[in-house]
Amino acid sequence: MKKFDFTINGNNYSVHVQDFDDDQATIEVNGTEYKVEVKQEKKKSVKTPKLVREKVVRQPGEGQIVKKPTPGGYSVVAPLPGSIFKLMVKEGDIVSKGDVLLILEAMKMENHVLADETGVIRDLRIKEGDAVLQNDVLMVIAEP
Repeated sequence: MKKFDFTINGNNYSVHVQDFDDDQATIEVNGTEYKVEVKQEKKKSVKTPKLVREKVVRQPGEGQIVKKPTPGGYSVVAPLPGSIFKLMVKEGDIVSKGDVLLILEAMKMENHVLADETGVIRDLRIKEGDAVLQNDVLMVIAEP
């Protein structure tokens, strides 16, 4: 199992612990096998506090994303933090649902942001190279 080398009063001892059962161990010292009784100190109790949390009660509708129309149209928000790599539209352009509005670079990947609604680009709040955070309003799409 484990091997230990001891020097006691100038004498070298090679000890192999072969088997350990409850409070009795079988060891071999310089080729001679012994059965020894091991006395263990009483284990110290751990004083780590136990974390107790109340159950989380969710309110109706909590955790669901609800798209809110803004006055004059729908906001297009950043799905994750990143930078605007390329704009595919400009103010006044008519877009259909599913059209690519812009390319957002996040975590060294290009992410296409698509139009959720058909309409006209009204309020373009970003330009190429801008850094945005998650849920920042990028533009507003108004109904045609």
